[in-house]
Amino acid sequence: MEAIEKKEKLYNRWIIILSIAIPVAVALLFTVRIPGVARLGFLPPIYAAINGLTAVLLIFAVIQIKKGNRIAHEKIMKTCIGLSVVFLVLYVVYHATSDSTMFGDTNLDGVLSDAENASIGSFKYLYYFILISHILLSIGVIPFVLVTYVRATLGKFKLHRKIARITFPIWLYVAVTGVVVYFMIFPYYPA
Repeated sequence: MEAIEKKEKLYNRWIIILSIAIPVAVALLFTVRIPGVARLGFLPPIYAAINGLTAVLLIFAVIQIKKGNRIAHEKIMKTCIGLSVVFLVLYVVYHATSDSTMFGDTNLDGVLSDAENASIGSFKYLYYFILISHILLSIGVIPFVLVTYVRATLGKFKLHRKIARITFPIWLYVAVTGVVVYFMIFPYYPA
């Protein structure tokens, strides 16, 4: 029992470190531009697809655990974590090679004119609500995913199930809204 408690303390330290370090690193990397590298415009549809695949797999993982297939559930959840890491790397690489895309900027000049602003109207509020909630929850879900994973790893399945009921809908929302944000901003990506 003491060995499990030691492992849990170590894991908890790493959860705190990663839950802070990942968002801070992403925020700092947003200020970095890799000189001489062409814009990697092919990445957004790839990482949107990764989000979509993650959403589907999260649902499939829940179905598997409800059927009592713990091994399949575990493999799928590890895949979801791996996909989230790949997403994060691609997302950072894209933003290190490209300026941010402005919602509604139809002429792609980086400025939202009065005419462009009028053409999107109040739809922009929906976009920004989805985008902001997606970003905030993608930061907030990090410790939930890690704690949920650690509890399963340590065999604390009752506690695992308890937090998984919170983690699942947040993670699913982040994955689905990642795809929604992509489709909403897609018309404004430079060619």
